[in-house]
Amino acid sequence: MKAVIPVSGGIDSSVIYETIVRSNKYSEIHAITFDYGQRHRKEIEYAKNRAGSSTSYKILDVTFLKDILQSSSITCDDISVAKTRDVLGDPQTVNYVPNRNMILLSICTGFAESIEADVVFHGAALVDSQAGYWDGSVEFLDQINKINDLNRRHRIRVEAPLIDKTKRQIIEMGLTTGVDFKNTWTCYEGKEEACGECPACSSRIKGFIDAGYIDPLSYTRDIPWGEYNCKII
Repeated sequence: MKAVIPVSGGIDSSVIYETIVRSNKYSEIHAITFDYGQRHRKEIEYAKNRAGSSTSYKILDVTFLKDILQSSSITCDDISVAKTRDVLGDPQTVNYVPNRNMILLSICTGFAESIEADVVFHGAALVDSQAGYWDGSVEFLDQINKINDLNRRHRIRVEAPLIDKTKRQIIEMGLTTGVDFKNTWTCYEGKEEACGECPACSSRIKGFIDAGYIDPLSYTRDIPWGEYNCKII
């Protein structure tokens, strides 16, 4: 069997990648990283370090998306990244990139069909739908697979093994599969250090606290790991 895995350099895609690699279930693993002009482009370097040894690895230039998806803080430099405290209860925050997952998964599915792969992995986790990202929900996964089922010759399955997993569970999975969390990137800001205040950072920090470990990533703000009895990985 062959698999296509989008790798962003974040925790979720890194855990999926390492889990699939270690499963020995797939004869070929084809990894893709997308450069869509995202504010946190530094994640691409983390992705490259993670997936460079795949059967094939492509960094696809789709930076034209930055020019047309201008309502998101991730693709528009004039819009500030919303902090967690500012978006509590917001059903769809300014950090949401319009239809991003549909666009990128469609590219992955087309690639998978062309190489006769069987599955495309989607890095959605439980926190995504909770944070207002409809394209990280179970409903989205069901619908995109219904669309793929229209294919008359080669039906690709999109799988999201983390879609019902908390960040704590994902981190614990990563620890068992040898993910080096220092070499992952989550923060939407994409600066030298993680901000520790955006929704992506908040869910990451909470995941590590819930798991009882100190995140090895550096933050611009002090995280009181000791107060939560967190230990070094």
